[in-house]
Amino acid sequence: MKILVTGATGNVGRIVVEELLKKGATVVAGGRDVHKIERMFNKSVESVVFDFTDSSTYNKALKEVNRVFLMRPPHLGNPEDLYPFIDTLKKHNISLIAFLSLMGIENNPIPPHYKIEKYIESSGIPYSHIRPGFFMQNISSIHAEEIRTMDQIMIPAGKSKTSFIDAEDIGLAIATILTESNKYENTTHTITGQEALDYYDIARILTKVTGRLIQYSKPGFLKYRRHMIKHRNLDKKYVNVTVALYFMTRMGTAKGVTQEFFELTGKKPRTFETFARDNREAFMPKEMIND
Repeated sequence: MKILVTGATGNVGRIVVEELLKKGATVVAGGRDVHKIERMFNKSVESVVFDFTDSSTYNKALKEVNRVFLMRPPHLGNPEDLYPFIDTLKKHNISLIAFLSLMGIENNPIPPHYKIEKYIESSGIPYSHIRPGFFMQNISSIHAEEIRTMDQIMIPAGKSKTSFIDAEDIGLAIATILTESNKYENTTHTITGQEALDYYDIARILTKVTGRLIQYSKPGFLKYRRHMIKHRNLDKKYVNVTVALYFMTRMGTAKGVTQEFFELTGKKPRTFETFARDNREAFMPKEMIND
């Protein structure tokens, strides 16, 4: 069992690698910065240069590999960017592609994940689509800047609820699927946290954890988009994808709670309050980190 993990240094990819190693798998960790991979995992994995936009990196990364964890890099906004690699997988007799998709994507053709899922299915390669709820890490990473500097959650989700899930739980679920590939051929899995929370709930939890009054500003789409592009200098394509996701969230697509994580792993997913306590520093101004 030899498994290629794309995006191996990311929030989910790193956990997938670690959980696969615990399960005794041979792991090929792929990414554009092979030195970063080597520093992160030492000699416990095979480190290879891999880039979706450079087809010359494909065959070396896939040497003797029979299963693949596929994750779309955030900077590649077009689904077609992944098609050449999926075409190459067909030539390597891959027994399973585990693709990190999105909760509710089956009813939302706007984000690129929808077309990627369909392309994988049309390829004839056995697949498992993992459709998680929103990552808790989204709040502690991309959206933490406004929390640290403005005491605000600036997300255009209105009053909608979201069943957040920790990336560590997602990684464990993916590793479970990859190591039992025959059991999960041509399946889909919507995995969520234990509860659905709105961003007022998140603000109350962060207020409790940080000891500061954190408020949910509930921005409109235009205000959010303008802030992220002009003040945060984020890529327009990336911001537009997030706007589409939050639009669908307002339609209620992110509030469902499932038991699939427990069914896959036999464990309960982590709560947001536990996550927030474990990652408190991410929400604190620099001058308060040691308080």
